[in-house]
Amino acid sequence: MSQSLSFSDSILIAAEPETVYDIVSDVTRTGEWSPICRECWWDEGDGPRAGAWFTGRNVKPDREWETRSLVQVADGREFTWSVGPGRVLWSYRVEAEDGGTRLTESWEVLPAGHEFFSEKYGDEAPAQLAQREQDARTGIPETLAAIKRIIEQR
Repeated sequence: MSQSLSFSDSILIAAEPETVYDIVSDVTRTGEWSPICRECWWDEGDGPRAGAWFTGRNVKPDREWETRSLVQVADGREFTWSVGPGRVLWSYRVEAEDGGTRLTESWEVLPAGHEFFSEKYGDEAPAQLAQREQDARTGIPETLAAIKRIIEQR
């Protein structure tokens, strides 16, 4: 089960890259746009910097769970965090384009994530990972559209 699972999508937003970055790197706002992650908070009053930790609360119709994440990159152009950490990598990248900003959201299950799913779900791991991939493939475009709407209505 070492196959790569990843997905990314992009959207053009009519706003400056700095504005887009400031919004997407504020994890406390995640519940405004994510279809699954209802809220996030910085651990111990931290903020959007490499090495910072945050916790997220996720909700689906059949379950609710929390994750801890470690920010890996927070440089004004990219905001990347590792869930677990080391299991799943999520990222936002901002790039100036056509007088606005191209925002790209990416998701990737890392090797430790595959191992985690194998240990936790056994024979059901492939089905569980397939569901996570489907969630990313539908959730990322939905998230990007919501972020665009929020920013452009400001």
